[in-house]
Amino acid sequence: MKKILSFIRNSHPEIYKGIIFIIAISVVVYIFPKQGKFKYEFQNLKGKPWYHEDLIAPFDFAIKKQADEIKEEKSDIIKNTKPYFKYDKSIVNAKKAQLLLEFKDKWDDKKSKKIKEKTLTLAKKVIDSVYSKGIIEPAAIIENKPDDYSINVLYNNVSKEQELRDFYTIKSAYDYIQEQLYLDEKNIDVKFILPILENSIAHTLFYDKSISDKVLKQAIDGISPSRDKILKDQSIISKGEIIDAKKFQMLESLKWEYEEQSGGTGNYLLILIGQILIVTLCLAVLIIFLAFFRRDIFIDNAKITFILILIILQVLMTRLAVNSQLMSIYILPFCILPIIVRAFFDTRIALFVFLVTVLITSFMAPNRFEFAFIQLLGGMVTIFSIVNMHNRSQIFISAALIFLTYSIAFIGINIIQEGGSDVITWNDFAWFGVSAMLTLFSYPLIYIFEKIFGFISDVSLLELSDTNGKLLRELASRAPGTFQHSLQVANLAEEAIYAVGGNALLVRAGALYHDIGKMDLPQFFIENQVSSVNPHEDLNYDESASIIINHVIKGIEIAKKHNLPEQVIDFIRTHHGTSITAYFYRSFQNAFPEEQINMEKFRYPGPIPFSKETAVLMIADSVEAASRSLKKYDAESIDNLVEMIVNTQVEQNQFVNSDITFRDINTLKKIFKKKLMNVYHVRVEYPR
Repeated sequence: MKKILSFIRNSHPEIYKGIIFIIAISVVVYIFPKQGKFKYEFQNLKGKPWYHEDLIAPFDFAIKKQADEIKEEKSDIIKNTKPYFKYDKSIVNAKKAQLLLEFKDKWDDKKSKKIKEKTLTLAKKVIDSVYSKGIIEPAAIIENKPDDYSINVLYNNVSKEQELRDFYTIKSAYDYIQEQLYLDEKNIDVKFILPILENSIAHTLFYDKSISDKVLKQAIDGISPSRDKILKDQSIISKGEIIDAKKFQMLESLKWEYEEQSGGTGNYLLILIGQILIVTLCLAVLIIFLAFFRRDIFIDNAKITFILILIILQVLMTRLAVNSQLMSIYILPFCILPIIVRAFFDTRIALFVFLVTVLITSFMAPNRFEFAFIQLLGGMVTIFSIVNMHNRSQIFISAALIFLTYSIAFIGINIIQEGGSDVITWNDFAWFGVSAMLTLFSYPLIYIFEKIFGFISDVSLLELSDTNGKLLRELASRAPGTFQHSLQVANLAEEAIYAVGGNALLVRAGALYHDIGKMDLPQFFIENQVSSVNPHEDLNYDESASIIINHVIKGIEIAKKHNLPEQVIDFIRTHHGTSITAYFYRSFQNAFPEEQINMEKFRYPGPIPFSKETAVLMIADSVEAASRSLKKYDAESIDNLVEMIVNTQVEQNQFVNSDITFRDINTLKKIFKKKLMNVYHVRVEYPR
């Protein structure tokens, strides 16, 4: 048990790495579709020969109708389905009763009873005739329809199909009543009865939208998605046979049915195992690549987590697009991945991560080969275009190159597959354009990831290296000598890191800020003293050493106050390592030879450099500062100076935690000697 606990305690970084690796595999597999993939690719082979073996139906399946067929059937149903109107008998009864009541109330009893009876009899006859046909209410659905247009009328929930000519409108009913009255105007009182009859007519047939919509929906829902059936062991297509429209639809139907059936419990278990194997293999290859070729990333769990999260987000984005079926998968900004990865790592990492991601996501793409081919080309061009992310305009150039690459690759594939460009539409290029434009969101995403994971991108380093920035301008104003020293150190370190390999932008930014702590008491540092007065003359040697050493602590405080990234603050912490303030230490020894010296009073707190970049800055800072004290600037004095400083730092074990080799150190010596001779205009003496 103790061994197990000890192992867990000593191996928690490796355990964490294993856990996030398993979580990443689980999440990606969970995102994957829950059915198998049809193994044949044929989406772009219409009109071309079938290159695979003879295909026999493995089970019974129906041939699915094409979307256009279903759309046409739906359109026909909408066009031919008759609207429903409801007949309201209660209105007829009410209006007839109203007629009798109004007639009785308004009739003048002084008039002839004979005319009264004939008038009332004709009125009843006319109103019965009108209501026997019915008066239809105007509705938008029958507006401008011909007289022979048919509708369905519900009489006591019994439907009857009739034409519009079978019904009156209010106007035609009034015209009919008027016509009938004037035919017998000598025997009746027309002027009396006509207004009463006019008040007695009303609509009796009303459009029933709810029933009409319900019937229409039932008709549309009843559309069969298939038209024919293929039986098991029936030949679907033979090798070399041309894939015409009919064969293509058979293949599409088989593919759909196969993927549906493979989603069953028994089949899905095998599919799940296959997905786990594929995803595990892809991610394992990535992790092994990092372990062998980028050990610094492999041992950093935050960086591993970041890369795996990016892959998961791309897989999730692909799945959502495939499921929506409302847009092309090519609208997704896949090339945003290499841009973000390149912002924090190198181009080789960006390319490898993108390659693994495309391999995983291609299993969800409708046309796997075409998708992988186009995306890989686009990703490689993207990486080429951002080799050096030194300005924001590069992202716009990348977006244009992505669109151009996508378009050329797509045109080429379609010409090869279709034998022409007739099937290419402007919509295809619109998807590519949107995808390219979406890559512009990489900059805000880079900023977000910087804050979440504590990374620093090349763009941020460029912004920090701007000498017109607020903090560097303050350094130039309060400690001009230190500012000039920092500029020289930045130039030396940047040149050196190029030779031994490392992040040049990071070194330059670190060099510019490494001495900002001297702003607190600038007059105590010799490069800022413009007169013969030296404030150290009034202090003890250990007090002077404390002030000099304290510029590291002050620098860290100022950097944190101004929200500088930790990667830059690391240069402030480590640029003196655990070395001693040699001048004040020796002065103290000479002044008090008998006294025992507390070395810690003269020693910088550290830590020592822990990367190639911080080690290079330490050397550059030391040789640049020491070179200013040389009495004679020639090749020999500079050579001796560089050798002495670097060898002393090596002897003091200042580089034991950084990944720098003796070969690198020898290279750095040569570069610093050459650069210092250029700075002080030293010429090499030629032999006579």
